[in-house]
Amino acid sequence: MNRPLRALVLAAGLGTRLRPITIKKPKCLVKICGQVLLERWLYQLENLGCKDILINTHYLSDQVKSFTKTWTSEHTKVVTCYEKELLGTAGTLIRNQSFFRGYTGLLLHGDNVTSCDLKELIKAHINRPSYCLLTMLTFKTSKPSSCGIVETDINGIVKSFHEKVPNPPSDIANGAIYVFDENLLEWINELGNGVTDFSKHVLPNLIGRIQTWHTSDPFMDIGTPHSLKEAQKLFEIIG
Repeated sequence: MNRPLRALVLAAGLGTRLRPITIKKPKCLVKICGQVLLERWLYQLENLGCKDILINTHYLSDQVKSFTKTWTSEHTKVVTCYEKELLGTAGTLIRNQSFFRGYTGLLLHGDNVTSCDLKELIKAHINRPSYCLLTMLTFKTSKPSSCGIVETDINGIVKSFHEKVPNPPSDIANGAIYVFDENLLEWINELGNGVTDFSKHVLPNLIGRIQTWHTSDPFMDIGTPHSLKEAQKLFEIIG
């Protein structure tokens, strides 16, 4: 049975690596080809059939909240949740787990950009093996040492994970877009206190129970001024 979809967009980061661009602007509001990154995600999630979107905020939160008020949709509701102190990628999910009760959840970072069809990612999650609690998007990176690199078995199940290590074993990277259901949240709660980072505290403990879905479409992390320039050129070409 297919459940309705809700999404959590992580947009609270300080954008330190992207300075000076982010001194007065949160990185989720940086533009790619004239379109704000967050706006691009909101349209993609709306087209995905997502009815409710939650955006966490912290750094320059008023700007993010103001922007969401300018975005209107007849089909998708957007709300923000302010974090006085950053909770971490997993901490934010745990804090807002009630938002996902009765829904399939989608967790993503607002400073990434891609042109891939996430409908296929959702479809892969629906058809995943019953023992998998999570479906992860992967992509091919030109900078493996700066990414979380995954190794999978012949069925696409994660067998090892290497978070930003020198000389990683492959160039297949974790895109940090995850699809999950309530059983993942129940499992995370069983880990106890101290779970804040998805890559450090969740993924290594979930080896063998993560299904991957690989995209060959462009996928970029807008983390530095250089990567922003690269993304501007690439997405101007492909639209």
